[in-house]
Amino acid sequence: MGMTAMSKPPVVSRSEWLAANETLRAREKAHTREGDAIAAARRRLPMTEVDPSTPLVGGNGKVPLIDVFEGRTQLFASYHMWHDGRPAADQCVGCTFFTGQVRELSYLHQRDVTFAAFCQGPYEESDRYRRFMGWEMPWYSVPAESHERLVAGRHFGMKACYLRDGDHVYETYWTTSRGVEPMAPSYGILDMTVHGRQETWEDSPPGWPQPYETRGQQFRKDGRPTAQWSRIAAGYDDDLHGGQSGTGSSGCCG
Repeated sequence: MGMTAMSKPPVVSRSEWLAANETLRAREKAHTREGDAIAAARRRLPMTEVDPSTPLVGGNGKVPLIDVFEGRTQLFASYHMWHDGRPAADQCVGCTFFTGQVRELSYLHQRDVTFAAFCQGPYEESDRYRRFMGWEMPWYSVPAESHERLVAGRHFGMKACYLRDGDHVYETYWTTSRGVEPMAPSYGILDMTVHGRQETWEDSPPGWPQPYETRGQQFRKDGRPTAQWSRIAAGYDDDLHGGQSGTGSSGCCG
């Protein structure tokens, strides 16, 4: 979409521009301090115990939850939605968007935190998806027998934090929906640009480009999750089922 007279801010002198930025900066600093206060409250939440023997399936077969910590005391688990038997193009666009932006784990490890994806789907099939997407984080499948022990009436797509104290495991925090946005630096970057996320819900001036609905369309391009196109262009095979490569659109919401 090209720029029009209605889709760009007014032009002012540098001194006026600096003054407007400084006015906004005061609000940004207040927002940052409130975020710090919320994080402080989060660190003071109570916790609930989780069975440390709860099984997951990884590359070497079944493993208990406590082993997923990899010897660290904390675990951040990203619960990845899955559509059984569907092609790569039809897998969850929202989970693909968020999971795919978690790349460098060393800073988490430095602070004694393990990051892992807990996928709803069968291990072999979902791990092929992980490899197709080029993701290197620890990847586990959550078997049906473990759903209630871990998800506990919630849903995949959530994120959960755990603490290990010796042989005991506790869940300390969980969130879902827009609460998972810290996983997506792309959104933070877009929020600093003049056109923002370009999604229909945003409060933008008249004429601003807003082509994206928020039922998954914001994460999809030409019938598949946007991030998949670079993998296809690089020659990676998106076949998850032994001969059933697909290009259909996803029915999953973000």
